[in-house]
Amino acid sequence: MEQTQGVCRNSLTAGLRDGVPIGLGYFSVSITFGMMAVASGLPVWAAVAISMTNVTSAGQFAGLGVIVANGSLFEMALTQLVINARYALMSLSLSQKLDRRVTPADRFLMSFMITDEVYAVAAGGEGSVGRRYFYGLMLAPYLGWALGTLTGAVASSLLPAMVQSALGIAIYGMFIAIVVPVAKKVRPVLKVVALSVVLSCAVHYLPVLNQISSGFTIILCTVVAAAAGAVLFPVKEASE
Repeated sequence: MEQTQGVCRNSLTAGLRDGVPIGLGYFSVSITFGMMAVASGLPVWAAVAISMTNVTSAGQFAGLGVIVANGSLFEMALTQLVINARYALMSLSLSQKLDRRVTPADRFLMSFMITDEVYAVAAGGEGSVGRRYFYGLMLAPYLGWALGTLTGAVASSLLPAMVQSALGIAIYGMFIAIVVPVAKKVRPVLKVVALSVVLSCAVHYLPVLNQISSGFTIILCTVVAAAAGAVLFPVKEASE
């Protein structure tokens, strides 16, 4: 498939700079996970190992519940599939933005850090995404997530419940900070965001639909809103 037109973003320094705000946000959010993991009976090293091998907030919190409940491996796999299936959609989308010089081996490594925020920054910029830029972009979020988990696990008994609760909603502030500037600047994006909000509310409140799990709700709203946006507001191809 034809690669994205424009200049290739392939600066390691630029990637590091763009990843720092995400890393700081991940640090604060993962503190809560570290606290919950230790409070649930996991040793500090196990909590940190989970964060270093997953890097998925909702998936880790849900997985922690399965572990605490002594759930089966099948339950764990199904839970992660439902919650994290949206990353497959992000990967397909981002693959169209990668520079043609990015090798399959690099794509495999880069796929490990396709989180909501990393995807938004990488896919939202102008031009294609190079290997060095993405490696720089993923470094700070990875370290922030791991170090935040370690901090929360070690200091789980030191912070009051009010502070723990406040840290838990920090991730939503990151989502808003990513979406709102683009929605204000690009009218079609604003309409797609509004449609996804309406769909999410409908699934939450309407009978039958409110039985759909949160993971499938995210996928459903994403696919429907994105498809509507692609049909109603198609992106014009750059003339060669």
